[in-house]
This record gives sequence, C-alpha cells and structure tokens, in this order.
Amino acid sequence: MSLSRVGAFLKTESASGVALMIAAALALILANSPAAPLYEAALAMPVTMTAGGVGLDKPLILWINDGLMAIFFLLVGLEIKREVLQGELSSRAKAMLPGIAALGGMAAPALVYCAFAQNEPGALQGWAIPAATDIAFAVGVLALLGARVPASLRIFLLALAIMDDLGAIVIIAVFYSHGFVPLALGLAGLAGLGLYLLNRAGVRSLTPYMLLGLVLWVCVLKSGVHATLAGVALAFAIPLRDPVRSAQRALDEAPLLRLEHALHPWVAFAIMPIFALANAGVPLAGITPASLLAPVPLGIALGLFIGKQVGVYLAVWLAVRSGLARLPAGASWTQVYGVAVLTGIGFTMSLFIGTLAFPDPAHTVAVRLGVLTGSIASALVGYLLLLGAGSTTRR
Repeated sequence: MSLSRVGAFLKTESASGVALMIAAALALILANSPAAPLYEAALAMPVTMTAGGVGLDKPLILWINDGLMAIFFLLVGLEIKREVLQGELSSRAKAMLPGIAALGGMAAPALVYCAFAQNEPGALQGWAIPAATDIAFAVGVLALLGARVPASLRIFLLALAIMDDLGAIVIIAVFYSHGFVPLALGLAGLAGLGLYLLNRAGVRSLTPYMLLGLVLWVCVLKSGVHATLAGVALAFAIPLRDPVRSAQRALDEAPLLRLEHALHPWVAFAIMPIFALANAGVPLAGITPASLLAPVPLGIALGLFIGKQVGVYLAVWLAVRSGLARLPAGASWTQVYGVAVLTGIGFTMSLFIGTLAFPDPAHTVAVRLGVLTGSIASALVGYLLLLGAGSTTRR
C-alpha cells in the first residue's frame, strides 16, 4: 500500500471514529430519555422484502446486524485481500509483527473473560467478545495525537486491526454458525462457485459480482452460517489484478480498489454509525456498581482493557526479543505499550460478536455495558500514555 493510500485510509478511519462516538452517545441518550420506548419500538419494527414470491421478514435491528453489517464485512474482506496481495501483509517480514501481536491480542482477552465468566451458566459462549479491535475508534484516538505518534506505529496498528478482523471472521464462521440447512448451504456453495468462475474468467465489471453476491447473501442467511460471511466471500472473489493490462494501469482500475473506494465512505459514515446507534444504547436505570461486577460485563471489560494490552504487548516483546520481528521504526516501547492499550477499544466488532454470542435479549445490557466500559477505559488510558510518551520523545 502506498503512503498516500495509507494516509487517505487513516483520515477516513479517523473521521469515522468521530462519527461512531457521536452515534454511540446519541444511542445512550435515546435509551435513557423519554424517547426510549420509541427507540426500542423502531428497532423491533418488522421490515419485509419480497421478490418473485420469496421474502425475508425481520425486525429492523436484524436487517442492520445481518444486512448492513454484511456490507461492512465486504469492505473488511476487500481490505484484507488488498493488504495480503500488495500491502502491509504481503510478505512474511511485513506480516510477522502485526500477526503475532494479533494472535496475542485475541488469546489473552479470551482467557481473561473465561476466568471471570466460567462459573456463570451459559456465559462462556461470549469468550470471543473482547477479542477484536475497532479500527475506526483506535485510529481516531491516534489522530488526536498528531505527529506525537510515528507513522510506522499507525501502520502497525492498522495491520494488527485488520489481522484481528480476519481472526474475528474465522471465529464467527467456526463458533457462531449453527442449525445448517443443507439446501440453502448447497445453493450458497453454487453462488460461491459462480463468483470464483467470474474471477477466473477475468470479468472486471462489478455488476455480475454484486448480483451474484446478493444471491449468496440470501442463501447464506437461510443456511445457518452467519450472513455477514457472504460479504467476505464476495470480497475475496473480486479481482485486484488484470494480467492483460500494464501493472500500474491494472492497479489503478482494479475492480477491488474501485469497490473499496466506493464503499469506504458509506461504511465509515453511514453503516457503522447506524450499527452503533442501534446497538450501543444502554438503559442506565437500575444499573449499580454491582452490575459492572457481574461475570459477563466484568469479563468483557477486563478482557478488553487488561487482556488486550497484555496480549499485544507481550507478543510484540517476545517477537522482537527473539529476533522474529523488529519494532516499528522510530517507535519507543512506551509508545508500543500505548498502542497495545488502544487495541482494547473493541466497540463495533465486540458489540457485533456479542449479538451472536448472546441472542437472548436478557444479556444485551450486560454485553453493551462491558464493551463500553472496556473500550472507554482503553481509549482514555491509551491516549494519555501516548500523549506522555510523545511529549517525552520530542524533548
């Protein structure tokens, strides 16, 4: 990835982080205002879409979480494919440090969560909630620090968060898909084969990919595999290179890049804020300090705030000390630790995995409370650490 493209990406993510903060704050206000019944009723409102006698009837909240988030995962898949083929994950040397850090940053939070939730019946199914990092929020906090944080550390955080997203995709596919419907799964497989054949045939128009991707989404939705994975499958099928054209021209006109650039502002400033508005509302009435100490919210909050920073920092320290990787250029260990703390901002992905782990509304407030507490603590402490480290470095 060129430096100009990295800069443009980070600017979009930074602004998206601000939009997410506003949407989350609005959700909290609505959930604790006289408009709360209207807010909940709107999310529960049934929405039906039919075509050719085939229809889908779901409440609005599920259209957001299964439909709009499939587009979010389409963008995530495009970013992962681009980074693997030509970006920060395109070689072993580039991918080693963020890859090791991502593994540590997923394992440690899960262990912390399980340590607190193991005695609560049914709570262990939420083990993956604190495992992923919210790119937009984390990059948004970095943007507030300006030049105090070296560019290499920003790129490291971006690569780590993308690896986190890849891990989250695998977790969703393996652990949060259930009740398979063979016919729908078979049709989804045929749609996936069709996408593969389009890629192999060198089709560059996005229209056939998107139409077949819509068919794939419906089939996956009916199959028992989580529908958002259809977005990832579609992303991996869209071509990045064209062997017939010159290398630079093929890259400039690549279908993957065209779609990524078209989707990015919509995801950043519409889909993610809408998801936050629908999922971040926590009714605070009746919540006491004891509520925060319940196994699920405490496990999530500490998994994000403690597990993430310990897992990422320890993994980086071991990788650098063992000679497997090098510290990002110009970065100090204190700055690396500050970024490790920022990876505890889970928000979007943590809330999403929470909806999969605990579909029962009885756990909704506990999940949201844990995610918000852990993410806010990570953002504040990470910001202060990096602010102090940056000031010391510049003296």
